[in-house]
Amino acid sequence: MINSFKLLLVFVGTLTFSIAHAQMPGGAGRGQMGGQNMSMGHFYGKVLESVSGKPLEAASVLLIQNKFDSVTKKRKDVVVGGMLTDKKGEFSLENLNIMAQYKLKITAIGFKPYEAKAGFELNMAGARNGDMSSMLSAVDKDLGNITLSPDAQQLENVTVSSSKALLEMKIDRKVFNVEKNLTSVGGTAVDVMKNVPSLNVDIDGNVSLRNAAPQIFVDGRPTTLTLDQIPADEIASVEIITNPSAKFDASGGGAGILNIVMKKNKKAGYNGNINASIDSRLRPAFGGDINVKQNKINFFARGRLNYRKSISTNESYRTDFLKNDTTAVTIQNNKPISRGYFAFLRGGFDYFIDNRNTITVGGMFVNGQFKNTDNINIERDTLFQNNMLLTDLGIRDTKTSFQFRNVGASISFKHNFAKPNKEWTVDANYNNSRNENAGDYRTQSFYTNNTAKTAARVERTGGSGTTKFFTAQTDFVNPISDNIKMEMGARVAVRNYESTLSNYVLDSGKYKLIPGFSNDYKFNDQVYAAYMTFSQKIKSFTYQLGLRAESSSYTGTLISTNQKFKNEYPFSLFPSVFLTYKLNDKSDLQLNYSRKVNRPNFFQLLPNYDITDPLNISIGNPNLIPEFTNLAEISYQNQLSKKTSFLATLYYKNTNNLITNYQYRDINPDTATNYPKPDTVLITSYANANTSYNVGLELTTKTKLTKWWDFNVNVNVYNSTLKAGALAGGADNSQFSMFGKINNSFTLPKNFSIQLSGDYQAKTILPPGRGGGGGGMMMMFGGSQVGAQGYIKPNYGVDIAIKKDFMKNKAASLTLQMNDIFRTKLYATHSESVYFVQDNSRRRDPQVLRLNFNYRFGKMDVALFKKKSMKGEMDSMQNASQGMGN
Repeated sequence: MINSFKLLLVFVGTLTFSIAHAQMPGGAGRGQMGGQNMSMGHFYGKVLESVSGKPLEAASVLLIQNKFDSVTKKRKDVVVGGMLTDKKGEFSLENLNIMAQYKLKITAIGFKPYEAKAGFELNMAGARNGDMSSMLSAVDKDLGNITLSPDAQQLENVTVSSSKALLEMKIDRKVFNVEKNLTSVGGTAVDVMKNVPSLNVDIDGNVSLRNAAPQIFVDGRPTTLTLDQIPADEIASVEIITNPSAKFDASGGGAGILNIVMKKNKKAGYNGNINASIDSRLRPAFGGDINVKQNKINFFARGRLNYRKSISTNESYRTDFLKNDTTAVTIQNNKPISRGYFAFLRGGFDYFIDNRNTITVGGMFVNGQFKNTDNINIERDTLFQNNMLLTDLGIRDTKTSFQFRNVGASISFKHNFAKPNKEWTVDANYNNSRNENAGDYRTQSFYTNNTAKTAARVERTGGSGTTKFFTAQTDFVNPISDNIKMEMGARVAVRNYESTLSNYVLDSGKYKLIPGFSNDYKFNDQVYAAYMTFSQKIKSFTYQLGLRAESSSYTGTLISTNQKFKNEYPFSLFPSVFLTYKLNDKSDLQLNYSRKVNRPNFFQLLPNYDITDPLNISIGNPNLIPEFTNLAEISYQNQLSKKTSFLATLYYKNTNNLITNYQYRDINPDTATNYPKPDTVLITSYANANTSYNVGLELTTKTKLTKWWDFNVNVNVYNSTLKAGALAGGADNSQFSMFGKINNSFTLPKNFSIQLSGDYQAKTILPPGRGGGGGGMMMMFGGSQVGAQGYIKPNYGVDIAIKKDFMKNKAASLTLQMNDIFRTKLYATHSESVYFVQDNSRRRDPQVLRLNFNYRFGKMDVALFKKKSMKGEMDSMQNASQGMGN
């Protein structure tokens, strides 16, 4: 009955329309014909992928009608209906004017758009002959199966990460894309740095760039985090900036900057991943992230929990030259073990105020604890002037713990001007970190028959430290023209540090505080800076001139004695010059220069003894002055072909008043205990050496040897010279050396991939200011190696990783990796002076297997995105057609 009425209504309406149209050539057709409503049409259909034939969910379906605008007296396209396809790829549009003509538009990210005309083809002749079914089929029209073809170019633009190479070379920096690095999956930033070209990582995770310790930045700002507190899976890329311009801090010396760029997803919709790993020591790790972007809000959160167990094997052989022609040979070995965990949480949101203004708020929380045990076996043979040999044996048991926590917050604002690339940013960062440490030490000496020689010496240490670090910065970029750009900015950094350290010795059944070796101190460090750079391109030549002004001061107080230290450097200028000449479309030549400063820190200035190991004592030097460095580079880059690029850099670095550590013999300052102890000991301190020079040539190339083999190689050949002969026990030191890294990436059938990487360090002098005996190597009868007196012996290692992608769109993957597969990574150092000769060798965590699982979820073209996209398109069309009737 209803269908008959509906058909009758259509027939009457059509007949009325035909008569009216014959009498009124202009036509009316506004959905009302003869008092009847013509909005009864129904379009439906199904959207499929052309390749697989599978239904396409959440595709945007729009129905557009061209209408007359009574205001503008022009015709415009207006959206009259729309929806998203369901899980079956189906759509249904109802209440449509059966007399109108339409345009159907279907879009989906990753596919080519579909457009076609659509209308209700009413069979008037059939209706007159009594064929009412043809009228019914015309009102409810099936548009059939509509297929969308993949858009390869659009997919390439969406999946940016897939097009990134492991290594990107730019004229002023190298960018290492961590997500392409398989051997660091499930590890920490230390594991990442082991694969980054130009970087050398020692056994304790200390990083050097061209034989000097660089500054560590996170997202373009200095950080209080250490590399072993940053999960590798949270890092997007690492930028290696060997000679920063005036835009960057002058502080920190001329060792360059490592900028760790953290992952942050801004894809529309929701997406994320979960991952888990376990190593051959049965230590698990878990992590994941989530990103949701809709309308003006982009929310992101990441977290990871890592359990670690580290095992080292250490050996030391030392000869001490004592007074009265007496020599003592000390041999010791130990196997420190560290167990613990660390948790990393990071989250925040972007609020897009409008197209030109964005506010970002972020937070971070890091917490961890490690417990260490060690048993050091010591043998000491003393040869006196009369050839009498005395042999002593000793054991030192240690149990230590270390806890840390870091809480950080940041807020930033970015304004994009109407002029392209003109922008203004303001950001503020605050970090509050705290650590606590405790240790118990028991030292026992024996005769050769293993009977106790003296009573055991039992010591205890306890301490804590708090750092509050605030930075604020503003930057303004103004491209005056296509060839001229100016940048300027200002920065303030304020750091407050407070530390307590107490040393006790067990005496008569009670722990007795050793005042001379217990320190409570605090300091305040402030740096104020402003910079400006100006660059211009003149045909094939580009230059950039920069100038940075910095004012700094720090004030320290030794709380126990109220002794104060204050150093002020009111005003210093740091210029930079970058000159680039474009030889052709494939090659560039650049010359750059900058001046840097490295100011002594409070620990290097503090004139109080540290006796964590009572026979390996250290003390600061309050007479230190800043060191200034001049850096110059000449770089040549050539894109030899689409598959091969080459970068060569010749560099020179000169540092005056270089701060280095050194050792000297002095009277034992430990007078607070009654235990047997030597009259004199070696003491480690800091001093300004005369100068140092570094000259080197660094070569980097990346090439795609075949469709399945990517090859990257980095070689640094250099000569280091350290003038330290004026120091007590010191000497001038010069060494020619080289360092190289190779990385191979293989793409195999069935979604397998392999990464094989290796590095080699030739004999080289120790980086100034760093000892070589840390990391649990308690030197009972000697000291740590120092840059002015020692060198690193050659070492090399090879790592491997195998990855298998599976599930739809490679959403899941398994990665199996092993470090130091040939067990060749032996970190050995040699150090000597007029007081001693010492050789150390250490091996840490060789041939550790780690299995990692990762699963990605979410879609690029999810409903959240589609709704926003379709709503925006419909709104814009409806706004354009305001004032029109129905």
